Amino acid sequence: GQGVDEPLSATGFRQADAAGLFLSNVKFTHVFSSDLLRAKQTAAAILGKNRFCKDLEIKYDARLRERKYGVAEGRPLADLKAMAKDAGEQCPSFTPSGGETLDEVRERARDFFEFLCQLAVELEQKEHGKPGAPGRSSGTSEQFVFPWTNHCSEAEPSSGGSGSSTILDANILVVSHGAYMRNWIGYFVSDLNCTLPANLSKSQLSSVSPNTGISHFIIKLESGSLLNPKITCVCLNQDSHL
Repeated sequence: GQGVDEPLSATGFRQADAAGLFLSNVKFTHVFSSDLLRAKQTAAAILGKNRFCKDLEIKYDARLRERKYGVAEGRPLADLKAMAKDAGEQCPSFTPSGGETLDEVRERARDFFEFLCQLAVELEQKEHGKPGAPGRSSGTSEQFVFPWTNHCSEAEPSSGGSGSSTILDANILVVSHGAYMRNWIGYFVSDLNCTLPANLSKSQLSSVSPNTGISHFIIKLESGSLLNPKITCVCLNQDSHL
């Protein structure tokens, strides 16, 4: 939850370093993190392993905090399940006293995602306002190569020099928490009709990511419009680096 702001354990630091090595060839344009300590440390560890953007500023945002669990915070998951059972409800839809409902968490996720879309649109407008300005993805294509590129759609930049490469105005790393991210992905799927990998099962879609699990989404904003973003999920809760 939010109320217990503990640092990463030794295992957590190893996992964050592994994620950083996995993403070391990805050039991020922006990094956002929850303002809780474990997420801050994870984001710093990932950037610390990066070839291109070690010095990129990490921006902390309270909208990325884990779900608030009220009276259940700092207690074992078994206690939360027992509270839900006593209330005649199922986890994770159960809301402990003082906690956030799933709808409230999703609203935070929606608000933050719309903020990211606005950021991308403003970047595009700024770039187009400069005469002869190169696209943000100019240069070697390896700067945007993800470790799972062979799984990617045609929306990935091409390595050819024909000028057909997709311009990436923003390539954003977001570091958050398991229950929050599950709600955010649920918003993508149910509200924004996100396209999912063909081999993804329903149980995988509803599961909480492992620590430092990585999900990759391609967002297209047609003609700089914030309406109807087209979202493609390349991978969900990837954990091969662990």
